[in-house]
Amino acid sequence: MHEVDMTKALILTVRDWWESQPASPQIEKIHLMVGQFTCVEPASLQYAFQAQVQSTFLAKAELVIQEVPLVAFCHACQQEYAPQIGLQYACPTCQSPMEEIRAGRELKIDRIECTQPAAGANSGKLRP
Repeated sequence: MHEVDMTKALILTVRDWWESQPASPQIEKIHLMVGQFTCVEPASLQYAFQAQVQSTFLAKAELVIQEVPLVAFCHACQQEYAPQIGLQYACPTCQSPMEEIRAGRELKIDRIECTQPAAGANSGKLRP
């Protein structure tokens, strides 16, 4: 289950950012972009995250996952198409093999929502 290792890396990345802040903000949500072609199972990632953040600075944080669909580009047809993962990767128009992936391999933090403790109810959306 590589989602466990990915979650550990996510937590370390967020911790490094969190520790670099002048005041330790309360992290409310971590927004991730996960491409369909990354072989990451969002439900497993959620489970691993919840299990690993208990009793940490992220204990109250919510992991919000936005799945990014697989989009390929056919050089022969000069058009984008949506391959069917595990079934059909070739261009549906001309059957050329998939040469270029334009979306679907993302695995990144999009943004972090947090509240600054010194400002009370002042909330902000920050990018790491």
